[in-house]
Amino acid sequence: MKSYKPTSASRRQMTTADYRTLTKGVRPHKPLLVTLRSNAGRNAQGRITVRHQGGGNKKRYRIIDFKQNRMNEKATVQTIEYDPYRTAFIALVQYADGTRSYILAAEKMKTGDEIVTGETAPLKNGNRMQLRNIPVGYQVYNIEMNPGQGGVLARSAGTYAEVLANADGYTDLKMKSGEVRRVLWTCLASLGQVSNAEWTLVNFGKAGRSRWMGIRPTVRGSAMNPVDHPYGGGEGAQPRGTRKPKDVWGNVTGGRKTRNKKKRSNKLIVKRRVGVRNRNNK
Repeated sequence: MKSYKPTSASRRQMTTADYRTLTKGVRPHKPLLVTLRSNAGRNAQGRITVRHQGGGNKKRYRIIDFKQNRMNEKATVQTIEYDPYRTAFIALVQYADGTRSYILAAEKMKTGDEIVTGETAPLKNGNRMQLRNIPVGYQVYNIEMNPGQGGVLARSAGTYAEVLANADGYTDLKMKSGEVRRVLWTCLASLGQVSNAEWTLVNFGKAGRSRWMGIRPTVRGSAMNPVDHPYGGGEGAQPRGTRKPKDVWGNVTGGRKTRNKKKRSNKLIVKRRVGVRNRNNK
């Protein structure tokens, strides 16, 4: 982590991730850049469906290869770069035929490293293989849920899943949340941990930095009027006034399970994640 001298009130608490591991003096690979339209949380009808989004610095999307399914073809890491659309760092890799692609960078990955996807790939940080070929106890990231789909699990900064068991065509994975889930062992996963693990320690320091990132202000419900929120009203600071925590529309948000009971993948969850309340009571 990088901290700053308290030259102002906002600088006193401000911290940023350590960018010394990034390759200096390089620009993004143009063929892999796309400009995405900023919708500020609005859907096709123009209605806000995700609140507190909008504004922020201009940025361009990097096309990431989440599949990495070029079997037994070695790729060399050319650069480690910052990605404005995600918390993890990304790596630009080049294959023997000259093709380049962006991938999620693993922790401690550096320029010049060679990675490969294959059945008999070495058990090395960044290599990719089927889950059935990964020994118990190893950490994996960018995990597929269906063969050929591309990685969808453990993709944010510092995350990983732990391989617990391989049996009967499935691999048991322990997720960062504590949930134990079964995945088909023919799915691909990368060895190691996603880069930029210090992201959780970042302190923005001031409201303006949130605005740069496209995050708009969030008003407390207790500061609103009764007509605007179930928590609103009262003179000065008042208690919640309702038995269960609710959102601005009156829907119960705490202590109520939101996962669909008929979801087909429910049978693949061996152990549910530990809730915040249960975790604090231990």
